[in-house]
Amino acid sequence: MVLDMSIDELFDQFNKLRVLIIGDVMLDSYVWGHVERISPEAPVPIVRFNRREFRLGGAGNVLLNVQALGAEAIICSVIGTDAPGDQLEQELCDRGLNCDGLIRSADRITTIKERIIAGTQQVVRIDTETDKYITADERAKLVAKVKELIPTCHVVIFEDYDKGVLSKEAIDEITDFANEQGVPTVVDPKKRNFLSYQNTTLFKPNLKELREGLKLDFDVDNADEFQGAVEQLKSQLNLKGALITLSERGVFIDFNGEKRQLPAHVRKIADVSGAGDTVISIAACCVALRQPPGIIAGLSNLGGGLVCESVGVVPIDKAKLREEAKENL
Repeated sequence: MVLDMSIDELFDQFNKLRVLIIGDVMLDSYVWGHVERISPEAPVPIVRFNRREFRLGGAGNVLLNVQALGAEAIICSVIGTDAPGDQLEQELCDRGLNCDGLIRSADRITTIKERIIAGTQQVVRIDTETDKYITADERAKLVAKVKELIPTCHVVIFEDYDKGVLSKEAIDEITDFANEQGVPTVVDPKKRNFLSYQNTTLFKPNLKELREGLKLDFDVDNADEFQGAVEQLKSQLNLKGALITLSERGVFIDFNGEKRQLPAHVRKIADVSGAGDTVISIAACCVALRQPPGIIAGLSNLGGGLVCESVGVVPIDKAKLREEAKENL
């Protein structure tokens, strides 16, 4: 693969980017405690509270990854005016993230995922959320805010978790405007809106999402079948490119007339959580800097593997990624 610039130059250029992330931002809550006895009310453990921690979830992890790369990460989303919404906004501000595109709605609850952990064992997770689409008025506010921000940004990431912030109408209007402005759009899709991302720049499903989204079964180890599915995806959505994450098989990219499959690097895997968020963040920044397909896929593949060596959802370590990039790209 051929770099248009040195690794150091590329990583320095990340610092100059403004990245707009549109989608479902959530609040993750972790309650740690310990179990000493079983409840007399039901055969369940009593978790005695030790501490609570809040973290950014959903699109929030993409914000943190983009920020870790050195770029400015701007969220555009709709959350509630409830207490979790206040906490979520506080978490964003505490991390120095740009909240100019955050819209608060009294008619919507903020998604919060609460995990109760006894020792090292997760006992239960409680999800407080809605997956209803935002209202027409909220959508109009979201799109207006996005149109205000896009001309100042270098790339748009659609971070869709099927929680209702993104709909076909919003996606169409935002994509059309971004294309008019010459700002690339990079998509991390989920099932509900999978086929709504027409005319976007780079579309990044994983293997399961590709099969379910196209309602197509194929043998990933059969190059003709697999690449045929990717071609169908590109044709059906009129995409400029597709980046498919293949877990232990690595990644495949079909972009700007180039097709390339890169194997996964040998790792001591601790936790795969959040790897897709890292991949989309790196890919988007590379697309913004007009890097060749091999670099987009290669650097994203390295980053996705790196974060799997850590326990829990963590953003990419830029210094480690730079070091690995110099050795492998």
